[in-house]
Amino acid sequence: MITLNTPAPTAHAGILGLGTFRPERVVSNDEICQRIDSNDEWIQERSGIIERRHGGPDETVVTMATAAARKAIADAGITAQQLDLVMVATVTHRYQTPSAAVEVAAAIGAVNAAATDTSAACAGFCYGLGIADGMIRSGSAKYILLIGAEKLSEIVNFEDRGTAFLFADGAGAVVVGPTTAQGIGPTIWGADGTQRDAIIMDPDIFTAEKAGTPSVLTMQGQQVFRWAVGQMGDVCAEAMAAAGVTASDLSAFVPHQANNRITDALVKQLDLPENVVIARDIQYSGNTSAASVPLALDRLRENGEVKSGDLVLMVGFGAGLVHAAQVALVP
Repeated sequence: MITLNTPAPTAHAGILGLGTFRPERVVSNDEICQRIDSNDEWIQERSGIIERRHGGPDETVVTMATAAARKAIADAGITAQQLDLVMVATVTHRYQTPSAAVEVAAAIGAVNAAATDTSAACAGFCYGLGIADGMIRSGSAKYILLIGAEKLSEIVNFEDRGTAFLFADGAGAVVVGPTTAQGIGPTIWGADGTQRDAIIMDPDIFTAEKAGTPSVLTMQGQQVFRWAVGQMGDVCAEAMAAAGVTASDLSAFVPHQANNRITDALVKQLDLPENVVIARDIQYSGNTSAASVPLALDRLRENGEVKSGDLVLMVGFGAGLVHAAQVALVP
């Protein structure tokens, strides 16, 4: 029997660099409320959001992802030519094909890299981090660029009181590569397709009568809230246990920036010590889906609330319904 060669495995992988992009245009709650029956106080009470960013006409998933990618590559101290894979987590790229990743790879000069998109909605970044970690440790790649990028303002119905104020735009990127000690814990992930209708882009968009119209995102807010509060605490606890750490080892908790009330519930369930910093980037960035975790982590690092080598717990959850969580060291 023929025996095939296998790549030489690498002992450890970790996050080597981090970069983000936030559109310049700031959209206040008052602006959102011009089209829905609501007010600033209600929005802040229900979600924690004070303002969010919306991309301009020339800012796309690809341009935002490219800007974040360049910063992450520089932060990692490598070149684009050293990348083996470019992976973009997104649900808002304008085309079914080609992927956003191939455009980003071309834009940054990653001439030696494979490129692909992954669709896991708000868990997309944490899904991608699990994939990148496994590929590097298996020897299939040395350096991987992972980007979460969304332009949700293009698929939001701004007349919908339940979603108009939530979603926003941005991109966050990391370079994952070999490290002297393991920098990414095991990924705890899963999916429940029986709840696919809880958050969904218009499933009838490809019918003849709707041809040429933009797809619109709809969400059953209470259903999603109950699911996240009911299950994500256990997922986070499993991620810490799998990594062999406890809440007292953490420097920060970086959940998907979906809703401050969900974050508050998870903090309480996990009984996090007071010294653990809680990411609240949703206040000024809104819900940016696959981009929210890296954006939130970068804000903590930029503000000096975490530093290189600190241990953080990250969790993403959203449409699918899907989830993924892991602990990792800050680059």
